[in-house]
Amino acid sequence: MVKMGKQSWTLNQRVYIQETGTSVGPKEGKGPLGRSFDKSYDNLYCGEDNWEMAERKLLQDSIQITLKKAGLKPQHIDMFIAGDLLNQNVSANYTARDLDMSYLGMFGACSTSMETLAIASQLIDSGAAERVLTAVCSHNATAERQFRFPTEYGNQKPATATSTATGAGCALISREKSPIRIEGATIGKVVDFGATNAFDLGSAMVPAAYDTIKRHLSDFGRTPADYDLIVTGDLSSIGSPILKDMLRSDGINIDAVHKDCGNLLYNQDQGMLAGGSGTACSAIVTYAHLLDEMRKGTYKRILVTATGALMNPTVIRQKESIPAIAHSVVLVREEG
Repeated sequence: MVKMGKQSWTLNQRVYIQETGTSVGPKEGKGPLGRSFDKSYDNLYCGEDNWEMAERKLLQDSIQITLKKAGLKPQHIDMFIAGDLLNQNVSANYTARDLDMSYLGMFGACSTSMETLAIASQLIDSGAAERVLTAVCSHNATAERQFRFPTEYGNQKPATATSTATGAGCALISREKSPIRIEGATIGKVVDFGATNAFDLGSAMVPAAYDTIKRHLSDFGRTPADYDLIVTGDLSSIGSPILKDMLRSDGINIDAVHKDCGNLLYNQDQGMLAGGSGTACSAIVTYAHLLDEMRKGTYKRILVTATGALMNPTVIRQKESIPAIAHSVVLVREEG
């Protein structure tokens, strides 16, 4: 690993995303990217007795799909790195219980997808591991029950609210050559601009996305033109325009290359308000749709900046503000 600037690194070795697996819920499966996902369910229970077990099922699916594609078994994996939105990372922990793998549980809220991918790539680059599985999951109903109001409550939400994605995404990281190489990463800082509205997390996460993207470009000595796509995790239709305005005020224009995973995941007529969010949001969009597009040659280098609101139900009720964080990973299409 070579440190770049203040918060970034590039990899000494060539590290690749060897395979990925995605499993999603009904809304995601019926959205514009539905055909990109490996597996989808027609209801939120995913064949299980409750929503928490359904979330775990999605995570298990994504892992099994990834291993099957790679022709590997759990004993071939050196490390499992995973996280989710539920208290104490319970979905990832209980999944790891049944895998018999060395395990690191991570939490960066909705930024966990790129946090785990960045750490996995560093482990491979350093020689500490040969194969690492990285995975995240979230579930609309479990997140609503924990952070806001249970689905059964049926409360109305403002147009600024995002919808937690139901799904899981897994990636197998190794030095075995594949079309998608991990070039480097930028690890974000916790940023808090004083947002207090838990029904507008897109706006709350914008300052972190702004800070990390700006730092990434500075650390790597690049401009937005060096990327075919700069995608954010779940700023939604509310946060995305604010991010563009903030960067433009610093002379950084990402308008031509920016998209948001939360805006890509659903059709406008699906009633998802401001768009998608959740730990799975950036993972399933990246590991399915974006990597497919890279393999086709649509994109040659993309910057994925996953964003997370680091709130807790208890402190929000105590009138605390909502801090946020964003982590970026650079993905490159290998020619030949």
